Amino acid sequence: MALSKERKNEIIKKFQKNEKDTGSVEVQVALLTEQIKALTAHLKANHKDAHSKRSLLVLVGQRRSLLNYLARTDREAYLKLIFDLGLRK
Repeated sequence: MALSKERKNEIIKKFQKNEKDTGSVEVQVALLTEQIKALTAHLKANHKDAHSKRSLLVLVGQRRSLLNYLARTDREAYLKLIFDLGLRK
């Protein structure tokens, strides 16, 4: 369920602000979103996997916290990010 190195690098390249940016809020949210999608697909096939369900809730909480921070500090970047990722408010 972990992201492949190639997929992770694609996401970082798409959302990074500059050449060396790997940890900005936008990149972190995009990576969390990809992990959430993979975990959701896993849970559809394995609905009794309580450990993965808890992990999913933790990831969603982390993403929500980062999105709240981004909405407070840079509203334009927040709106662009949720549009690009297809997230709903």
